[in-house]
Amino acid sequence: MTLKTALPALGRPRHTTLALALCVAASLCSGAARAQTSAPQVRQTPLTLAQAQPQTPTQQGQTFEEEIVPQRYANNPNVDAFINDMVARYDFDPTALHALFASANYSATAVKLVTPSPIPGIKNWRAYQARFLDPVRINAGVRFWRANQDTLQRASEEFGVPPEVIVGIIGVETIYGRYMGNFRVLDALTTLSFDYPDTPNRADRMATFRKNLEDYLVWTRDAQIDPSSVLGSYTGAIGIPQFLPSSIVQYAIDYEGNHHIDLRASQADAIGSVANYLKQNGWETGRPVVWGIASDAGSQGIAQAAADGKPEPRWPLSQLLRSGLVLNQSDVDIAAEASTPVTVIDLPTPGRATEYKLGLKNFYVLTRYNRSFFYALAVYQLGMRVKAQMLATQPGVGVGPSNGNGNGNGMNGPATTPTREQD
Repeated sequence: MTLKTALPALGRPRHTTLALALCVAASLCSGAARAQTSAPQVRQTPLTLAQAQPQTPTQQGQTFEEEIVPQRYANNPNVDAFINDMVARYDFDPTALHALFASANYSATAVKLVTPSPIPGIKNWRAYQARFLDPVRINAGVRFWRANQDTLQRASEEFGVPPEVIVGIIGVETIYGRYMGNFRVLDALTTLSFDYPDTPNRADRMATFRKNLEDYLVWTRDAQIDPSSVLGSYTGAIGIPQFLPSSIVQYAIDYEGNHHIDLRASQADAIGSVANYLKQNGWETGRPVVWGIASDAGSQGIAQAAADGKPEPRWPLSQLLRSGLVLNQSDVDIAAEASTPVTVIDLPTPGRATEYKLGLKNFYVLTRYNRSFFYALAVYQLGMRVKAQMLATQPGVGVGPSNGNGNGNGMNGPATTPTREQD
């Protein structure tokens, strides 16, 4: 039996159309995925509503439908094998796990959202950039920074990650905890572990989600959280920083000092955990994120030829410079940076010339949070824009030195120039 659960857009904290919109926009964050199943048809209308622009106010009474199938995982042989494994390795109560999975729902909506469109989307950097560098996020970021200034500074000093980078990630992910997702994590992870749509990477994605389901059950048990109560994104990402359960287990920390990790309610824990994640994934303290490339035809042609879509820096800067590429900033010590590996970031926009930047190791680290050039650059630029506004409205505030491309706000122009789709 298929049920359609209408979730009101207003009137329940974080249970909004916008919550799903942010998951769709940002959760290529934190681990998107795709799984074959005889899934019920999902209505297109609710999905269209779910993808409303984040900055657009939601009308009173507007809803979307999450299509679910109850009890699909009761007496399921694959689930039963998973339960037996959890009992053997983690000493779970088999009766309790069978009861839990009997209550899990198949989420046709989650399957629909991770299924690639048969028609590839057109990448649009300028539209994506404008979505995430909008006044709502910038102003919310300033308020978040001011409210957590001491914690951000402490995390920056301890982990070497600038406050603006932490602020940028949390702003892109959930607008500072405003929209954290309204899918039951148990349903999302169970569905994607056992009923992932038929895609070329289906086996890998199912294994990833199964590991996250495993870590989710261990985490909720150890933290004494009801596993059927946690809400998150359609891929199971949780809390203010949208960590998947495997990232919670590996990187989440108690930064509030209360001997309890709570990424859903503690801004301090979210800040410390994001900084720890970036540091553990190789963040280089005091190093730039991106460098700009000159706009002359020769530099742009070399950038186009070297752009291979891979986030890992592999081109020595000297090789690109010898080929004729010119940087557009004067603060780079060419001799000292000659052997620095970089990647060429391509930023296509329909009807415009593709923009290019050079990404350094720290840019690559941002793609470890979400493997998308658009995402990583939007995170960096949002953080720099918030920082610029903080300095403009609170001169002398301890925001730390810039980690960037030399123009002070991460943009191709002054900080007052506004500029928001999905990679």
